[in-house]
Amino acid sequence: MWDQVQTSHPIPSEGRVSLIMHRFFVPASWLEKEQVTITGTLVHRLRNVLRVKSRDHIILLDNSGWEHQVEIANVSSQRIEGRIVHKFLATAEPRTKISLYQAVLKLNKFEWVLQKGTQLGIVGFVPMISERCVIGSLEDISKTKTERWCRILMEAAEQSRRGRLPTLRPAVLFPTACEDAARGGLTLIPWEEEREQSLRSILRAAERPPFSINLFIGPEGGFTRQELTQAQRYGAIPITLGPRILRAETAGLVAAAAILYELGDLESSDSESTV
Repeated sequence: MWDQVQTSHPIPSEGRVSLIMHRFFVPASWLEKEQVTITGTLVHRLRNVLRVKSRDHIILLDNSGWEHQVEIANVSSQRIEGRIVHKFLATAEPRTKISLYQAVLKLNKFEWVLQKGTQLGIVGFVPMISERCVIGSLEDISKTKTERWCRILMEAAEQSRRGRLPTLRPAVLFPTACEDAARGGLTLIPWEEEREQSLRSILRAAERPPFSINLFIGPEGGFTRQELTQAQRYGAIPITLGPRILRAETAGLVAAAAILYELGDLESSDSESTV
């Protein structure tokens, strides 16, 4: 069905193809065959907002790490039909898997972290309630809020050419987060009073680059010393992010960017695999 192997997105000689095609995550069942049928709310967005027409091309993603280039054949008010013309292995996913355990923040700051963290390449988010959080109960995080967070992740992933959606774990209390992170990966916790261990020194001291990293970021006001001690009992390593005090919504992004840079995950990818 897809028998071409190329190193970049092909630009067919016919049809209306943008060098930057619109991208959408869709159910995997839509992409099981060469012929594709799009239904639901995505029809309105494609037909009435983006004004796609026959022979236009879009990218559909099934959250497997593959992206499918689809040529539109028919557009109606209820459905859009097309066919898969190329299938590519997405190249924007980082080798280093960063999970951000972010304390829940005020107003829309947590949403900002979700959006920018997804664009940066974070693979998982764990909302966390610690002692100084503005909310004190897991029940304060409603289903409506969680659904909104999921939409933010999807839109940011589509915009930033991600091949997989970051996971959004259920919110947990700080002790549970520590237990969870201890199950695997290198766990780092930036701490404003740490003076000796920097992020770079920890990464360079490792025998091999860590595959997965758990990054703990506190709320406005930071973690308490008791929380730091508890995290250390579960293997978390306190680090400094430098002499400046970062805001709660900034610290995780700065640390994630520094990790990806140090481990070579911010370099461009020059090739793509296709089938």
